[in-house]
Amino acid sequence: MDSLYIVIPAYNEEANVENVVKDWYPVIEKMSDKSRLVIIDDGSRDNTYKILTRLAEKRPKLIALTKPNAGHGATVLYGYNYAIEKGADYIFQTDSDGQTLPSEFWKFWDTREKYAMVIGHRKGRQDGFSRVFVTKTLKLVILLCFHVSITDANTPFRLMKAKVLKERLKLVPKDFNLSNVLISVIYAKQKLPVKYMPITFRPRQGGVNSINLKKIFGIGKKALLDFVKLNKALKKA
Repeated sequence: MDSLYIVIPAYNEEANVENVVKDWYPVIEKMSDKSRLVIIDDGSRDNTYKILTRLAEKRPKLIALTKPNAGHGATVLYGYNYAIEKGADYIFQTDSDGQTLPSEFWKFWDTREKYAMVIGHRKGRQDGFSRVFVTKTLKLVILLCFHVSITDANTPFRLMKAKVLKERLKLVPKDFNLSNVLISVIYAKQKLPVKYMPITFRPRQGGVNSINLKKIFGIGKKALLDFVKLNKALKKA
């Protein structure tokens, strides 16, 4: 039976993390014995990791990790590499803010053998106009920089074949902030089989988002410069 590693980054999510574990742990319980739910505390300043370690005491398939703060993209990469090193067949990534629904995972799992990646398309988003605007702007920037059109490049609801991902991670700079975006771009440029499926995307279920518009524009400015350089590197690769 295929092994699955669910990778979830968490930063200052003490208000959400227990519910996230309760939501996603039943999914991993239905998987093979080698499957794990991996939640990575990204140097939180609250009790996120303390709560995680307590929850892991009675959940043998829950792995609670912690590391110095480095941002969402770097934490996602950390989780992907951890899962690959542990021998995962498939890697699924979502976030710790409770915006996604575990019930929608199964339709992704059922199509896993046909595609290198199955990724969610956030239709009817409920997380605010500014976030929708950022996603649409990102789509345009990707088209201009990489000359590929991607439905929803940064969705935190993606199922990937570990063997395929392992080779593409070699093209992602260490600790790259928009790692999921770049992975989506690489798959598109290499014409790998990718399936987009609509998902529900709820408002944040608790706590405060650590990313505001000022930070988003700062990240976007740096990303634009990085994308131009990375496109040249991808062409050579």
